[in-house]
Amino acid sequence: MKKSAIALAVALGTVSFHSVAEIRINGFASIIGGQTLDSDDTLHGYDNDFDMENRSLFALQLSADLQESLTATAQIVGRGQNDFDAEFEWAYLTYAISDSSQISAGKMRIPFYRYSDFLDVGYAYRWVKPPQSVYNLSFSTYNGLSYIHNSTLGEWESTVQLALGSVDDDIVAITYSDEAELNNTVGINWTLNRDWFSVRAAYFATKASISAANSPELSGLLAGLTGYGLTQQADDIAVDKDDAYFAAIGISIDYNDILFDVEYTQFDVDNSILAKQQQYYASLGYRIDAWTLHLTYEHNEDKNESDEFNSVPLTITAPNGVTIPVTTDPTNPNAPYLRTLVNSTLANARAESETWSIGARYDFHPSAAFKIELNQFDNTLTDQKVELLSFGIDLVF
Repeated sequence: MKKSAIALAVALGTVSFHSVAEIRINGFASIIGGQTLDSDDTLHGYDNDFDMENRSLFALQLSADLQESLTATAQIVGRGQNDFDAEFEWAYLTYAISDSSQISAGKMRIPFYRYSDFLDVGYAYRWVKPPQSVYNLSFSTYNGLSYIHNSTLGEWESTVQLALGSVDDDIVAITYSDEAELNNTVGINWTLNRDWFSVRAAYFATKASISAANSPELSGLLAGLTGYGLTQQADDIAVDKDDAYFAAIGISIDYNDILFDVEYTQFDVDNSILAKQQQYYASLGYRIDAWTLHLTYEHNEDKNESDEFNSVPLTITAPNGVTIPVTTDPTNPNAPYLRTLVNSTLANARAESETWSIGARYDFHPSAAFKIELNQFDNTLTDQKVELLSFGIDLVF
């Protein structure tokens, strides 16, 4: 669905459907520019050339009241990094079972994080983008069902959401674009609010399959292991219907003019080449009239467990009793061992970083805010530091 989707949505908004449904159209946009401060550095899609497209977007959300407790919602987003080609990111139906519960079906946002529901609505939070060490999964929607129940527990407001569905999309995993399927995805998130304090926990489990077709190195390694009959070792590297989970916990404080947020997340795919990810951030903000100043610290660590190394034997014994070295070429005594290649691949998946960010938000209009932010990313394994300056305007309409 290209730019014509926007035109179609606007055209629909001009047609009267009062006999069937009441149509409401809302929108939001972000016009963001940024660049790294050193000529050879890249970070979050930016380099040293000033870029106004990478994080900019324009979106429309259509909601139709179909009466008798049924509504339809669609969200159309055009992103600068995709030349503003518009696509339907949300499209679902919602049925209100009661005043406190509802069920939805269709394409929706996966509620991984605190800010998942309005991840693209920059006006809803103080950063230019939520902390990327945590908000780093390259997919954000799923096809399936969602059930939400609101209640009170003493003086606490409780919201429980159950999700069931699947993801079939290209994601960043082995390379920057891999075909992925997350099947039988089931999850829950629970949020408790009381006055100025909120706490949230989430857990999702799925069966993950990610194609290695775009990685000749990994495809060749899997073929080599299989050729030696080491199917178990190949299965322990490939991502094929493997159990995976995502877990998160966070708290949020909005007390007078003081803001504080912290989120911790984990993501792991069992028996695969992908490293276990652990990350968190803590952010402190302070409101001064129309200004909000904030300071954020992020930490990310990806690594495979030690027992995943050295799983490939150095030699195997043929049926005739001959010992065969498990290398890329058993006829070449100098060929590298597959164990070495597997260990190297596992080790290269390791990553560790810290990020400090300082920024400001200025609400110069009831529906618009100007933001500016400086991020310093530190790769603690290589001691490489990258600084990124970004600024722009977020608005809702």
